[in-house]
Amino acid sequence: MKETKIQWHSAFVSAMNLDLGPDRDDLIFEKEYNLNTKPLEIDLLVIKKAGFVQIASEIGKLFKGHNIMEYKSPEDHLDIDTFYKTLAYACLYKSYGKTVDAVKAEDITISILREAKPIELFRYLEGHGCKVTKAYGGVYYVEGKTWFPTQIVVTGELDQDAHIWLKGLSGNLEKGDIQKMMAERNHMTEKADRELADSVLEVSISANRTIVEELIGDESMYEALMEIMEPRIKQREDAIMKKGIQDTVDTLRDFGHKDAEIKTAIIKRYNLSLEEAEDYIQNK
Repeated sequence: MKETKIQWHSAFVSAMNLDLGPDRDDLIFEKEYNLNTKPLEIDLLVIKKAGFVQIASEIGKLFKGHNIMEYKSPEDHLDIDTFYKTLAYACLYKSYGKTVDAVKAEDITISILREAKPIELFRYLEGHGCKVTKAYGGVYYVEGKTWFPTQIVVTGELDQDAHIWLKGLSGNLEKGDIQKMMAERNHMTEKADRELADSVLEVSISANRTIVEELIGDESMYEALMEIMEPRIKQREDAIMKKGIQDTVDTLRDFGHKDAEIKTAIIKRYNLSLEEAEDYIQNK
């Protein structure tokens, strides 16, 4: 099977939605929040709808009105430059308010998340006037030379039961971890929650293929895995099919065929309706 890039960041947004689930109605989630130009993009911006809301998740205890979240996948580095980049995002976000001082500096927080503990970064911060304190399991507050309340979340150290979805963003899961995630997903009653869980599970499955191959031997587990993966497999197959049809249309045009001839050809070749064929001709 051809290797595809694991979509860690998309799954992170889903995991945070689930992690903050009890308070989700009081929050606004803005993924890949654009800071003016495309390269300046916050992974996730979480905005409290009301300032008095208290977040249940340990990760949300630090939250104020505007909360900037930077996620580093297991494949990414978390170093001092990443720290300053995220600080710069917060400064830019504050400066881009609709009016002068529209967003108060004291109403902004920074959260940086990664699976492994950034020992070198902690050492650097502590050597340059900052204090790093473990507030909760896996949650470290950074105090001192920072302009905004800041925390670094080591997802690998989080409590499994309380943060099952963030813990699932790993390439080092055990069989029982995936089984727990699937059991949790199967107990969800809301369609939106199941879709978020499926987004995380798809990444967990892709990153832990050896473990998943073992699970496939269990018939009930195989059926559960296919329920999660089949819709996404179909989406990819549909995308490949659509590209193939469009390429056929473009090639026939290059050889001088008229639209009417092309329409007849793709209807016959791909079993399309007249309306579907016209959409491809019009390149919709």
